[in-house]
Amino acid sequence: MSATRYNDPMKIRFDSHRIRPIDNLEQMIPYLFALGCARTWMTLTFAAPEEVAVSASFDPHVLFDYAFAAFGVAATLFARRIVPLHRQPWAKPAALGSMLSASLLIVIAPLFHSVGAALPMLAVILGAFGFCTVLLMFHEAVVPLSLVRIALYSAASRFIAVPLAYLCQGLSGNRFSLVLMLLPLASMGSLVLAFRSLPAQSTETPVYPKFRFPWKPFAVVCVYAFAYGLRSSQLPEGAGVHSSLSTAIAMGGFFIVVYFFSDRFSVSSLFRSPLLLMICGLALIPAEGVLGTTAAGYLIAMGMSLISLLVGLLFYDLSKRMGISIVALTGITRATSLFKLWGSNVADAFGSWGIAATVQDVVITAAVVMLVLASTLMLLSGKELASRWGIRLLETDDLAEEGRRTEAVASRCDAVSAAYHLSPREDEIVRLIASGKTNPQIEQELFIAPGTLKAHIQHIYVKCGVHSRKELVEMCGGGA
Repeated sequence: MSATRYNDPMKIRFDSHRIRPIDNLEQMIPYLFALGCARTWMTLTFAAPEEVAVSASFDPHVLFDYAFAAFGVAATLFARRIVPLHRQPWAKPAALGSMLSASLLIVIAPLFHSVGAALPMLAVILGAFGFCTVLLMFHEAVVPLSLVRIALYSAASRFIAVPLAYLCQGLSGNRFSLVLMLLPLASMGSLVLAFRSLPAQSTETPVYPKFRFPWKPFAVVCVYAFAYGLRSSQLPEGAGVHSSLSTAIAMGGFFIVVYFFSDRFSVSSLFRSPLLLMICGLALIPAEGVLGTTAAGYLIAMGMSLISLLVGLLFYDLSKRMGISIVALTGITRATSLFKLWGSNVADAFGSWGIAATVQDVVITAAVVMLVLASTLMLLSGKELASRWGIRLLETDDLAEEGRRTEAVASRCDAVSAAYHLSPREDEIVRLIASGKTNPQIEQELFIAPGTLKAHIQHIYVKCGVHSRKELVEMCGGGA
């Protein structure tokens, strides 16, 4: 079989895969409701319950945050055994069953006063497990996408949770109970559809290589969460990170900026916006009237929402570039919810010491401003983000162009794989080569010996009718 047959330009029509503006946003609908419905459910049950009857002997929100953090940390520690999470036969049924059981326990708890707080506590633990599992599987569903789509889909799914929660909070009685049962079903059904919309090979998460956890971005989110917690008791209604109006404003604004203007400034400029919002919010706290309460609260909450989304993008970038499971990276970030609680506890401690309110505001504001400023500058100036951890997103000058290029390469790899009948392993190797991975990196990511990799590459060359790595990369659009 001659090489000219494989080099036939009519074999693969690459013109249909040329780089184009971000389009086909209707593809985000399953992602939109997978996370949106789950966040709505969490808001209605534990984060901001209004219709849910809970025991007065404990705060369900506090217990939920601790359980949620514990399950997330456990997912990181045992990631090697459970990834890809969505392919574990127990994951989806366990997540859905836990959320439905939590909803049922919440509904029937008022009928069994004799058992005290047992039913609500069990509901909280089950709910934390179910929500954490859904969230981690959502991360696995979006990580194969380009970073610009991840940014858009994540922001849109957080945005949609706000009107959904608002509409559901207006219900009561049997209607509200029905909603608590339907939301987990809608979330899991949408998540299944999201995975089905992806190419099969993109959902295969390899066993990830040894790596150093990127503590610096994680520390920045923790600092912002602590700052948010310090002022959480003073936030006005609608200012919060759990499907609130401030979340809708932040996510809606972020979506618009990324969709329309991401080609006009570097990504690092996006990471300065949470710093600006947080410091402006803290600076407005001493002011009187509307500025001192509503505006400050909204700015602080918006800053927290944005930094959590942006740091999440850094972890997606690391996962895509280094082949590290996204579950291992994002599981432990569930612990940031504890820093919100601890920040709130510190603020309460200041109040119990009898210190004047004005002095408290000055001390807390000054300390938080310095922490937020120092942590953000540490993140933005960190050279080791790329050299030590492989995070290069902050160096991206055009997120939209980066996304279009990634999608174009993926489309070409799809065409090459289909046209030349590459095996699943050969398909993986072609995609890694097209993305710029070296042989040692591919060996580490796929856990194969150098000789095995060279044999696969030679087979790929023969099938595709190319004679060098450069020709293969050009065929897949990686050199464009």
